[in-house]
Formats: sequence, structure tokens, C-alpha cells
Amino acid sequence: MKKSNLLNHTFQNTKKKLNYSTALGFLCGIVLCLFIGLYAANDSKSFMNWTGLFIVVVGTIASVLLSYPLRDIINGLKSVKLIFVYESLNPQHEADEIINVSKMWFTRNFMAIENIIDTINNPYLKTGFQLVVDQTPVDDILSLLKWRIARLKAKEKAEANIFHSMATFAPAFGMLGTLIGLINMLQIIDMRDIGAITFNMGVSLITTFYGLILANLVFTPIAIKLERRTEHRVMIMSMVMEGITLIADNRSPSFVRETLKSFIAHYDNELKIDE
Repeated sequence: MKKSNLLNHTFQNTKKKLNYSTALGFLCGIVLCLFIGLYAANDSKSFMNWTGLFIVVVGTIASVLLSYPLRDIINGLKSVKLIFVYESLNPQHEADEIINVSKMWFTRNFMAIENIIDTINNPYLKTGFQLVVDQTPVDDILSLLKWRIARLKAKEKAEANIFHSMATFAPAFGMLGTLIGLINMLQIIDMRDIGAITFNMGVSLITTFYGLILANLVFTPIAIKLERRTEHRVMIMSMVMEGITLIADNRSPSFVRETLKSFIAHYDNELKIDE
């Protein structure tokens, strides 16, 4: 497997299904926008201003392009689809494989371990077992596995940071649109052109509205959702790392089993809350 694709295949045994919290939040957002347009406004058309929308959207895109490499932006946009699916992580599957290998290692059945390594789909777990079989020092095993975790966190944090930045840029360009509208109003106020004043007032106010909606209803929720996904994945990888180091330390299979059991109980209580 190519190294560039390694992190994307760390959790091959997971099941993915529709994330109901995202779907419900998306639906509530649509209902909110419809309510504002149909009931909270005297005229729903007053919330449609293409000039203001252009200023906010294009300004936000321009700032993101100036702030991040194009490759990171493309990866960030691709990650949006991940918020619509719930990644049903199965720590018990990894725990069972670790306990099974710990029994083989404790009885020095190295041939059986070599055979089972070939059947493991999780590259992170597979690497850990191979390091143990090769009798790599525990400190070196920890160093490598921690580096892999740090690499995944850095990659996925960069994707989430793009949306945090967009959430910062959008209201700023909303304020820019407000300033543009106010400047234009000052220039034409002596002309007493009601139509021009109304247009510029619309640009002045609606751009701030667009910036706040995009920041708080789109960009920030996407970033938080991606960060929560990373937290879940890192917790599973941390469990695997703990199990691998216990095997390398020649701890008994019963001790490995109880340690992983405690971890899974904590995982169930603290993390599995999005489904």
C-alpha cells in the first residue's frame, strides 16, 4: 500500500451510514432560512441580494486561496462528504486481534503471529504487530506509532482549519460589504435618489447577514464535525498503540484483555454519542 494512502485506510473495518445529527441539523438550517424569508421579513426578496452574496462568497474564496495551498483546499472540500456519514468505529474488533496476538506472543508462537499479520486489514495495527515480531525496542515502537497518530491529526486538523478560516473570513467580508454600502450612501445621499439609497442600504445590511449565516450555519459546524471525527479515530489508534506496547513489554494476555476492556468501556461512555 502506498504511504500517501495509508492514513485513509487505517479504519477499513468500519461501517458507514447516514449521520442523522448532520441530516437533522441541515434540515433545521433550511427551516430557519425559510422562516426568515417567509415570516420574519416583510418581503422575502429583500434577503436576496446578489451583490452582497458575491462580495461575501468570492471574498471568502479569495482569502482561503491566499491562505492555503491548493492541494490542502481540495482535500478540505473532499472531506465535507464525511460529515454526512457516521463512521461506526469498532474498537472491539481491534481489541480482539490484539488479545489474540498477545496470547500467541506469550506462548512464543511466532509462526502463528506471522500468519495472522497477513490477514489484518488495519495498516496501523499491522505495522505494530510487525514491529513486535521484529523485536523492535519498545521506545522505538512508541515513537513510530505516535508519529503515525500525529501525522493523521495534522492532516485532518489542516482540513478542519480551512473551514475555521472560512468562518472567520465570511463575517469580515460581510462587514466589508456593509462599509461599501455606507460609503455609496454617503456619496448619493444629497441626490435624494430613494432607489439608489435603498439598493445600497440592502447591500450594506445583507452582506453582514450572509457572512453570519455562512460562518455559523455552514463553515463552523463542518469544522467541528471534522474535529470530532478525528478525535474518535485518534482514540482508537491510541488503544491500538497501548495494546501493542503491552505485548512488546511481555505483559500477560489477561492484563492486555482487561486494559483494553477498560478502554472500550470508556470509549462507549464518552465518545459514541453522534449516532
